[in-house]
Amino acid sequence: MGTLVNGTIPAMKCPKNVAMMKTTSNGVFDGESPLDFAFPLVILQICLVVAVTRSLAFLLRPMRQPRVVAEIIGGILLGPSALGRITSYKNSIFPARSLTVLDTLANLGLLLFLFLVGLEIDLTSLRRTGKKAISIAAAGMLLPFGMGIVTSFAFPEASSSGDNSKVLPFIIFMGVALSITAFGVLARILAELKLLTTDLGRISMNAAAINDVAAWVLLALAVSLSGDRNSPLVPLWVLLSGIAFVIACFLIVPRIFKFISRRCPEGEPIGEMYVCVALCAVLLAGFATDAIGIHAIFGAFVMGVLFPKGHFSDAIVEKIEDLVMGLLLPLYFVMSGLKTDITTIQGVKSWGRLALVIVTACFGKIVGTVSVALLCKVRLRESVVLGVLMNTKGLVELIVLNIGKDRKVLSDQTFAIMVLMAIFTTFITTPIVLALYKPSETTQTHSSVSYKNRKHRRKIENDEEGEKMQQLKVLVCLQSSKDIDPMMKIMEATRGSNETKERFCVYVMHLTQLSERPSSIRMVQKVRSNGLPFWNKKRENSSAVTVAFEASSKLSSVSVRSVTAISPLSTIHEDICSSADSKCTAFVILPFHKQWRSLEKEFETVRSEYQGINKRVLENSPCSVGILVDRGLGDNNSPVASSNFSLSVNVLFFGGCDDREALVYGLRMAEHPGVNLTVVVISGPESARFDMLEAQETSLCSLDEQFLAAIKKRANAARFEERTVNSTEEVVEIIRQFYECDILLVGKSSKGPMVSRLPVMKIECPELGPVGNLIVSNEISTSVSVLVVQQYTGKGPSVVGSVSVPVVETP
Repeated sequence: MGTLVNGTIPAMKCPKNVAMMKTTSNGVFDGESPLDFAFPLVILQICLVVAVTRSLAFLLRPMRQPRVVAEIIGGILLGPSALGRITSYKNSIFPARSLTVLDTLANLGLLLFLFLVGLEIDLTSLRRTGKKAISIAAAGMLLPFGMGIVTSFAFPEASSSGDNSKVLPFIIFMGVALSITAFGVLARILAELKLLTTDLGRISMNAAAINDVAAWVLLALAVSLSGDRNSPLVPLWVLLSGIAFVIACFLIVPRIFKFISRRCPEGEPIGEMYVCVALCAVLLAGFATDAIGIHAIFGAFVMGVLFPKGHFSDAIVEKIEDLVMGLLLPLYFVMSGLKTDITTIQGVKSWGRLALVIVTACFGKIVGTVSVALLCKVRLRESVVLGVLMNTKGLVELIVLNIGKDRKVLSDQTFAIMVLMAIFTTFITTPIVLALYKPSETTQTHSSVSYKNRKHRRKIENDEEGEKMQQLKVLVCLQSSKDIDPMMKIMEATRGSNETKERFCVYVMHLTQLSERPSSIRMVQKVRSNGLPFWNKKRENSSAVTVAFEASSKLSSVSVRSVTAISPLSTIHEDICSSADSKCTAFVILPFHKQWRSLEKEFETVRSEYQGINKRVLENSPCSVGILVDRGLGDNNSPVASSNFSLSVNVLFFGGCDDREALVYGLRMAEHPGVNLTVVVISGPESARFDMLEAQETSLCSLDEQFLAAIKKRANAARFEERTVNSTEEVVEIIRQFYECDILLVGKSSKGPMVSRLPVMKIECPELGPVGNLIVSNEISTSVSVLVVQQYTGKGPSVVGSVSVPVVETP
């Protein structure tokens, strides 16, 4: 056997008349171009692919298009339909001799991606699917499949002049291509449009999951019939061998991986050896199905489906998902684009075939779905929307077409026509659904009617005695596990005394970003699998963060219901506001977007997007809102257990509705036997107060005075301190005097003669207000935690009722 020369196989090992590329170059200073060598060229190709697809995804984001549309279009632009027509570009960036390496990497990414997709499919939930979804899935697949078979005879591949051995595979490929529904793309669209947990979303997700499994079965059949066969018995042997492979995997694979899972305790890192064993098993399964004659991706998909779901599979997903989704999978779209030449669609007949395929695909899916949906007593408009949703195409469509192209079942022209059909049907889904179906109309109507018949607390401060006796419901939002301890201590203090804890309920929402990842689709599936439109009472569907919060709550007397919001960060504030409204909460607590670093005594911005979320919740919330700035509240030595709990709370009261809300919240905390409350009333000199009266704020001042007078009569557990200040320096000094506590409570929009003059150099966090910004800034050297409170006033815009919230709840 020859030795490697510069990372390449010797020329004598190469086929004749094929110029093999060396792996690495000696550098430009040695007179060699990196583009003439395989490794630097594939690096440039990957970077170009990622840059183009991500740029297109950014441009299409305002139209709320899934990323798969951008990736398919990006592949076409890089191929012979656009840039590939430039000879210099084609010969230097994508030369023919480099495509083998690129295609190998693309198929490796596809194989691993199909393994990830298989991990997201829960066979148990499929068995629980209702008859309505099964009927809709069957009708939505059989009619377009039949119409696809009829349409295939309009193409030259199905004519008598073609290769007779390819006619039957071509007909099946066309039927499968027109009947497919892309489950992952559909889930992403539903979540983006806030339809995920509506009845419409639940039915479409169940039907799409069934459709997805059936499509893979039909595709396996089509692949087994395609290819160059020397005997008519070969397809039969391929099909029987494939069935035997699946049966063997069902009998062997789950037992092996369950044995490995038991050796990997939950909560501990998964050993590298076990991860390597799992990935090697996936590769071997792909090798087996490729040797059978089906396709390597089928073996990986079967392994993913049979892989035991749990912490072991989660660890594998976490290790390979970013590499597969970010770098390898986009290469597959580019390889599809390099095979797509739109210029082959010439003449009236060719464009007529494109129109025929688009009309057939849309008509078959929509009519088949609508017909059965109407028989299942789904309203007409929802039935049409359901049909449009089921017409979504995506990666599975491209896989079908590429396999058909590689097996020479589809010609270049037919391949280009089918790719354009996939782009068109997916692109029109979002705008048509938005035009036909607006859940805000029905939801807001229901919401407005219900509020005529019931009233609930929208803030902590209430004047009506009946509202004071109502149950206090609080929605706590968590970004990560670091928010658990401080939020749990706030909730333990808020429960009050043993007499009031029965009238206290906490909802905990873990804010989870919806992404293009398969693991994000897994969260979508958990919502879908429970069969309920909004809330699931199964513990296993909670996120690790909410489960940890529930475990912490068991140390105290706080009753917790956990929820997980699944949404893009740009719209997740709608989920928070709608959940607060549907659960009739009076208070929402959000974590600050920065995390405190105790050793360095400074803040670190982890994700700046959460600042925008907090701002939008403050603007649209249907109840009062608090932002918790944690600076070690969860690090102190006070246990959460009710019997040993202790917390010192200071309230800074300047005046205004927000300060009144903060004070009432502090008084609620003071009812807890372990809480020590000090209220600091800060007022200006008489001249400043006279200026305020002249500024037509008489009612505000008198309201604060009446409020304080009433509070002092009944607040036996609180200590009141009154301070009169003549300058902002005295305000800062008073704050320094009273920050020796566990947490400070302040109003966001405090009113007072000195508030607007506070020495804050720059308002970096307007959501905290002037006092909150002063405390967290470097103007005051302190590490006390702060809860900034905004009272609900019923003014301003609201997103409540405009969405249906994708959440999963546990009791």
